[in-house]
Amino acid sequence: MIPDTNPYAGQRTVVLGLGRSGIAAARLLRRCGAVVTALDSGESDLLRERAAMLRGEGIQVITGSEAERDPARHDLAVLSPGIEENAPLVTNVTSKGTPLFGEMELSFTLTTTPIVAITGTNGKTTTTELTARMLGGAGLRATACGNIGTPMAEFLLDNVATDVFVAEVSSFQLETIRTFRPKVALWLNLSPNHLDRYPSMKEYRDAKLRIFQNITSEDWVVLPSGEEFPELMGRRITFSVTDPRADLTLANGCRILHHGRILLDLNATKLRGPHNAANLMAAFAAGIALGVDPSRMASSVSHYTPPAHRCEFIAERGGVRWINDSKATNLDAMEQAIRSVEGPLILIAGGKDKGFEFASICPLVTERASLAILVGEMRHRIARDWVSIPTILAESLGEAVAAAASRAAPGTTVLFSPGTSSFDMFRDYVRRGEVFRALVLALPEQPKSPTSN
Repeated sequence: MIPDTNPYAGQRTVVLGLGRSGIAAARLLRRCGAVVTALDSGESDLLRERAAMLRGEGIQVITGSEAERDPARHDLAVLSPGIEENAPLVTNVTSKGTPLFGEMELSFTLTTTPIVAITGTNGKTTTTELTARMLGGAGLRATACGNIGTPMAEFLLDNVATDVFVAEVSSFQLETIRTFRPKVALWLNLSPNHLDRYPSMKEYRDAKLRIFQNITSEDWVVLPSGEEFPELMGRRITFSVTDPRADLTLANGCRILHHGRILLDLNATKLRGPHNAANLMAAFAAGIALGVDPSRMASSVSHYTPPAHRCEFIAERGGVRWINDSKATNLDAMEQAIRSVEGPLILIAGGKDKGFEFASICPLVTERASLAILVGEMRHRIARDWVSIPTILAESLGEAVAAAASRAAPGTTVLFSPGTSSFDMFRDYVRRGEVFRALVLALPEQPKSPTSN
């Protein structure tokens, strides 16, 4: 519910970027009575459709190179997370002294609903889905939003009744928060990623740490045990799959405990592996922070299926198992996927150059994979890092799948776990995973005789 009085009524506002969050922000500001301009330097049929829709709601839209030269002055600007602050579209606005923040910050200023905010390099989407589902199982109306797909602003526009927002929050979104203050701030993990955007791991970590910047002693922080953090406000709940001193721990590789009390046996779920145990612990911790009975949360997990494109079983063709892990856009996610595979393995990897090396994972790939098939912008660079591993360089994902199919003997798993993002070849990891799935499902049912590596 948008409040009757809000700080945006009559304000001259500009939204930069017309992705899903930008559209939601523009419409929300217009609903609040603001004068809204939307700028996007792109030009496409989809963008023209979006522009026509927004103009129909009384929003001025400027696209193409003209958007980067818009001479108007605005009272505030809302930046889409995929656009860097040094882009010409942005500097044209900020050089005039216009304050800048993001859609997540905008939405926060227009709701009093408590927020569970979840960040980390890996597991954010799974943990966000789990937390919303498990809180729902305990009787709360919980709405998953943010980087998971649906901006919070869309739910505010639709006046969705909810007891708590569970928000997946990326480092890009956290760059543009100002007053954003979740009731529960949850940090899953950190590993090298987005080093094409951040100069170093320090800047990447600093962006993530902004999730805690407005936390008070009345709020909660959920943290992995044993990691070093700056001094944080908030009441702590810790989790760990290895540290018995944490509040939430793992016993016998499958039982999640809270101070010694069994909350869940992973064998009663479709989730496997220590990374999923950590995700579940974090979800339980969020519920405990909100005062929810964790035993009621556990009952809703048994039929949960992990998100598509994350260690997703696609098919078995001729005795060969095909796994789609397109969501693995960094090496930590790739490592988790490799460790989850039992038996012979062929790995398909590669994609956009994000500024980090693949040498660190070479020992694991050497140990576990008989062959690596490399695609995308990074394929030559990865091959240089993986000199101890038999490799094939493929020009396309289709060529990579064909190469794997011709070489995989029955009993082998072909794992597509790129270890980096998709933007060199696909619009996002979802489209990349969909293409992989279609290629696999088009393979013949009967095996070919595998050729020599």
